[in-house]
Amino acid sequence: MSDIDQLRNRVDEITLEMIRMLKKRTELAKELGRIKETIGRGVTDEAREENLRRKVLSVSDSLGLDGAISLRFLNFLLNESVKIQSADRPTHLSIFRKAKSLEENGKKIIHMEVGEPDFMPPKSVGQALGQAYQKGLVGYGQASGMVQFRQALANHNSERFGIKLSQNNILVSPGGRFSVFAAISTLLNYGDEIIVIEPAWPAYKECALYSGVKVRTVITTLEEKWEPSTDQIRGMINTNTKMIVLNYPNNPTGKILPRDIQDDIMKIAEENDLYVLSDEIYSDYAYSDWKSVLSYNYEKSVVVQSFSKSHAMTGFRIGYTMASEDIVGKMAGISALCLTSVAEPIQYSAMKALEADTSDSAKMVRRRLDVLVKRAQDMDLEFVKPDGAMYLYVKIDKEGFDGIQFADSLLEKGLAIAPGEGFGNYKSFMRISACQNENILKQGMDILSNGLSMLQ
Repeated sequence: MSDIDQLRNRVDEITLEMIRMLKKRTELAKELGRIKETIGRGVTDEAREENLRRKVLSVSDSLGLDGAISLRFLNFLLNESVKIQSADRPTHLSIFRKAKSLEENGKKIIHMEVGEPDFMPPKSVGQALGQAYQKGLVGYGQASGMVQFRQALANHNSERFGIKLSQNNILVSPGGRFSVFAAISTLLNYGDEIIVIEPAWPAYKECALYSGVKVRTVITTLEEKWEPSTDQIRGMINTNTKMIVLNYPNNPTGKILPRDIQDDIMKIAEENDLYVLSDEIYSDYAYSDWKSVLSYNYEKSVVVQSFSKSHAMTGFRIGYTMASEDIVGKMAGISALCLTSVAEPIQYSAMKALEADTSDSAKMVRRRLDVLVKRAQDMDLEFVKPDGAMYLYVKIDKEGFDGIQFADSLLEKGLAIAPGEGFGNYKSFMRISACQNENILKQGMDILSNGLSMLQ
């Protein structure tokens, strides 16, 4: 047998042994997941993972192995554990699906679990759909979007934020979620790391996991007014860190970052050459001082917007990204691969929606939030009054409280609200949506109050 064959055989033996060890590790991860769920622990533990990283780097150094390669391999293992342990954990959409199923069987449900406005899009949207047909906008389009729509978006946001954008800085997408996925999957590589500040919309983690990207979690607390520690963010950054996600106004807390904290985060990103993925779909519902990441003119910013909330066009599935021409070009590649293009009648209707005045919608949601805040105060619930968005994130201060079980029990009483666990390790929290009229919200809060009174 030649030397090359012997070496190949040895490599194969090591590879197969690694697979057998992976099987053992997977079984242990499953058992850990079952125990964590039983005792109410979250899936990830940043302190433990960081300790393991230090051990891996120490062993790598002693073996003369590149630490960055070792950390990428570790990230693969950690991600597989997270996938295994997260598979059956419910989110706000789990409650939504259960609620819809109950409705199909004739039960009346008050929907306060999802951020879907109950009001209609601007009338110009309906008119535009017919106009699109008459104009012959029924064929394939450019992967990045219609030129006239992208230019309209560039003009709109340039004026809004006092910056200079062109249609080459815009990518049209089927909702903001796809923009998030496209940014993570095209700008990052397998084994890279992304920093997410929790509580957070679960799609950031889900998109990262699907792309083989490791999520590092910055935990914020109600006691600290949901404000992240910039020191903790700095301490998480290593050679594999490539992106930080911002979402302000925040889903689920409604938090808007104080300007000095946001400035520091942007400075950290620039110093470490990180992408900043900023989800700003609730910016039309900002009720205190808010600043778009666009305003920093940072070359590696990726800002996501959507018509779902601002124009009540959830079912139209229309959003967009604003970024440098280079970033947009990369993201357009996956859009072309997966979608060909977003339907032009939908793009045309969104372009016409840009001309509508939606300020009354923002005022209405603010009034509804005020209703929730007042009722939550009367019920002695703990929360930080939201600065924006359309949610109230409340803590249920009862020993042994399980938000998932409680949400299921409320469904039987006709109310759907989202367990806080869907947004991070927040088992004692619930997210309440302000997307119904005031009378329905009051009815929902009555059901919530009655449900809480029955807890031991």
